[in-house]
Amino acid sequence: MARYAHFTSPIRRYADLLVHRGLIKALGLGTDGLSDADFEEMGALGEAISLTERRAMAAERDSTDRYLAAFLAGRTGHSFKGRISGVARFGLFVTLMPSGGDGLVPVSSMGSDYYEFEEQNHALVGKRHGQVYRLGDIVEVRLIEAQPITGGLKLELIGEPNRDDAPGFKRSMDKGSRGKGSRGQTGRPGFKASPKKGGKKPGFSKAAKKGGKPKA
Repeated sequence: MARYAHFTSPIRRYADLLVHRGLIKALGLGTDGLSDADFEEMGALGEAISLTERRAMAAERDSTDRYLAAFLAGRTGHSFKGRISGVARFGLFVTLMPSGGDGLVPVSSMGSDYYEFEEQNHALVGKRHGQVYRLGDIVEVRLIEAQPITGGLKLELIGEPNRDDAPGFKRSMDKGSRGKGSRGQTGRPGFKASPKKGGKKPGFSKAAKKGGKPKA
């Protein structure tokens, strides 16, 4: 595998072009191969290419978020079925069906119970009533707010999770396997969900957004 290289055909990306030119140089197929200076700068070129690609992906996700929020802005108050796609101390990330739009249910909107975040189980567990919300659960939510400028969706839960539609998840959790968690942090209105970012705390404000999750 030390000699393995990958590029698409036809050549489309600059990274592919570098591989192609490297092969020309190595096999002596012409004068368009990489120079010695190019080889010395290969590490820096690779980092620059990777950074550019990540920025492009983030821009694509942000654009999708904004279009979806604009589309859903006229449907505030409507209910949707969704799947919990991320769990954090401050709330639940929910991907709406069938659009795929991502929103946040702040823990502060989840009733009066005291929710503990169990990171190992990817769950929020009610300390008093034992209600469990975990990754993969199917839930019904209501759209409370949509922010087209930032792509943020704020949701609230309607009823309990439906695990009949979430294959692969146990109906109940083994209390003996639960790890110790800390109380969920209260969410602020207007959080934008982004489970692809590792469950970090995004916000409606543009400055708080990250290029991160899963779209509608």
